[in-house]
Amino acid sequence: QVQLVESGGGLVQPGGSLRLSCAASGKIFSIDAIGWYRQAPGKERELVARISNGGRINYSDSVKDRCTISRDNAKNTVYLQMNSLKPEDTAVYYCNAVRLGINVYWGQGTQVTVSS
Repeated sequence: QVQLVESGGGLVQPGGSLRLSCAASGKIFSIDAIGWYRQAPGKERELVARISNGGRINYSDSVKDRCTISRDNAKNTVYLQMNSLKPEDTAVYYCNAVRLGINVYWGQGTQVTVSS
């Protein structure tokens, strides 16, 4: 089992920045990839950014010039730095981990609201 706990969401004005954190615990040694998804009201959950165990990074086209995913292996934590936030970035952001290629884990989600 893998447990994921997100933090760092909140209300921010357009153009502002936020850093989300995802603390992982449990059987993290066998995680293949870890990253962030988001789900806006009335929309499907979508990938934001993901980093593999080998360090390969994927970003969605909608955030790739504005977001940076990183990880601190010593703290078992993954970060998502989001800059130049737009109202359309408003969503619940979920941390996601895939273990052994078949087990998928989700955090409880953290709300990000971009509004003036």
